[in-house]
Amino acid sequence: MRFLDLAATSAAVGATTSRRAKVDLLAAALRDLDPDELPAGSGYLAGELRQRQTGVGYASLRELPPPAAVPTLTVASVDAAVAELAGLHGPGSQSRRRELLQALFAAATVDEQRMLVGLFSGELRQGAQAGLLADAVARAADVPLSLVRRALLVAGDLRAVAVAALTGGAAALQGFTLRVGRPLAPMLAQSAPTVDEALAATGTPAVVDVKLDGIRIQVHRSGSDIAVFTRSLDEITTRVPEVVATVRALPARELVLDGEAIGLDETGRPLPFQQTSSRAARRTTPSTNGTSPVAPAVLAAADTTGATVLTPYFFDLLHLDGTDLLDQPGRDRWAALAAVVDPTLLVGRVEVDRVEQAAEAFAAAVDAGQEGVVVKAPDAPYDAGRRGAAWIKVKPRHTLDLVVLAVEWGSGRRRGWLSNLHLGARDPATGGFVMLGKTFKGLTDEVLRWQTERFLGLAVERGEWLVRVRPEQVVEIAFDGVQTSPRYPGGVALRFARVVRYREDKSAAEADTIDTVRAIHAGRPVS
Repeated sequence: MRFLDLAATSAAVGATTSRRAKVDLLAAALRDLDPDELPAGSGYLAGELRQRQTGVGYASLRELPPPAAVPTLTVASVDAAVAELAGLHGPGSQSRRRELLQALFAAATVDEQRMLVGLFSGELRQGAQAGLLADAVARAADVPLSLVRRALLVAGDLRAVAVAALTGGAAALQGFTLRVGRPLAPMLAQSAPTVDEALAATGTPAVVDVKLDGIRIQVHRSGSDIAVFTRSLDEITTRVPEVVATVRALPARELVLDGEAIGLDETGRPLPFQQTSSRAARRTTPSTNGTSPVAPAVLAAADTTGATVLTPYFFDLLHLDGTDLLDQPGRDRWAALAAVVDPTLLVGRVEVDRVEQAAEAFAAAVDAGQEGVVVKAPDAPYDAGRRGAAWIKVKPRHTLDLVVLAVEWGSGRRRGWLSNLHLGARDPATGGFVMLGKTFKGLTDEVLRWQTERFLGLAVERGEWLVRVRPEQVVEIAFDGVQTSPRYPGGVALRFARVVRYREDKSAAEADTIDTVRAIHAGRPVS
């Protein structure tokens, strides 16, 4: 297949707001791909390169050769060129990579260059999100959408699912099952402003879990092999030896656990999320002196290392010794969890059948310094990758996860630091972002130093007053309400916005949408 045809499909998908039209365009392109082009081509339609690390940074894309007049590239030739780029290492690799990149772009037409820049930079904003691609794969392969979604959720790999559907049909899709060691998309929670509304959605009886202010972890164990993944399915095993040691001490051969890792102070209260997040991001890790600690030993390690130590707490069990538990009711999964995990390592949980009980649990969680609670329906299966009504999170304030679009230089005491954040919500119709306002509130000196370095690294345009950045960094923003505002393109703005924390565990594609903001403004329930 000509790469130009794929670029034309991408442009057409980005130009229409009709979901059906997007799916039709994507399905037609998927059908036209040769079987050996499917892994790369399906990824390109989703805005992703098959090779996650290419060594090509944003600076490499600033000076490109003139475009070709005649298209010669194919999907296969582009994939081969990118694979060669990604495979370069050692002395001389930088200059060779520059030569190969220039050769690739010199062979590309204007439209092909535009798509290549989007793929290399990770900014191919065409509105082809994973849900649309799943619909397109189902349509192109003429298989039930439910099979595609299930395979995608347990495999976590759109390209593999597309290949299976289009070459093997429904039978191939049914071959995708949970595999210990391969992360799957975690079940997510909807939001509700109060526990009353949460219980109205889940029904009673329900369970109320403490929502820890930590990082989501999914831990896989097969014998002595243990792997730890984040919410975004990135592996962090070597960065969290205390989590590895804790799971290794559990009495089971095979496990897939869902939970949180959190930093605690000497009294057992949670440390600020930024400390927990930065600890998980560091490649250097504190020693556990060769022990296999459970919770008390993990806490004690903080006294001996002087570093933030992450304590794991678990709230779900997805696999146990050869048996998948995804489709079992929550109460059965949680009973199996309690049988293999020490009570000191379980997230706090109470069963309730009245609003008053749920309200008490919510108040206790907030008083303990946690984020809030998650109200759960005990009969529901584990709906991997979905944000259904079976889990409802309740926090004590309005918050949104937004994307930083630009940052203003500070003045006065903040001179020399990037301070005032320009905040944007995701627009699913266009794949872009809609600005909602600015804030410099909630920023400590430590955060100001961190964000100055971070956003200078993401800068695409630097001025004396403003630095525009690639829309990648997600930040959690608390606010008092949404008001009408003709000043911003979305017609709404946040009231009294302030920074809660930066979200290293979320990508820009997972940020809250402008539709969510407008629903809050209109007083409608937010899903």
